[in-house]
Amino acid sequence: MAHVPAPYEVSSDPARLDRALVHHWLSTDAYWALGRSRAQQDTAIDHSLNFGVYAPEAPAAGGGPGGAGGQVAYARVVTDRATFAWLCDVYVAREIRGAGVGSGLVAAVRDHLAPYRLRRVLLATGDAHGVYARLGFEPLAEPTQWMALGRA
Repeated sequence: MAHVPAPYEVSSDPARLDRALVHHWLSTDAYWALGRSRAQQDTAIDHSLNFGVYAPEAPAAGGGPGGAGGQVAYARVVTDRATFAWLCDVYVAREIRGAGVGSGLVAAVRDHLAPYRLRRVLLATGDAHGVYARLGFEPLAEPTQWMALGRA
């Protein structure tokens, strides 16, 4: 998954996720997930396909072995891996926004899902329509055919 700019890397390995950091980002800084509990976030992670973007390993002082790079972005996909996927919880750390990490992450997710030949991959955004359009997403052709069941 070489879509993010160097030196960052994308991984779908759930063991690499910094769950506490992801929860902090989403529950305090993402308009769609403000106040989400840690238990809700952990359940969502456990039942989804997850992607993280990681900074390179940091060199250790004194020339010893370096430490693992920290997580700088996250995306989650809810899918049956046969017909449908929902891309959600896309978040990039504020300090690296604008560097192409978010676009690279979404491109990596898109390409990861391609072999499933899904009929539809949906997402909702309040502020990043242009980013997603550049990656092939487009508005619903018939939005009046879609309905939602939700709670306030």
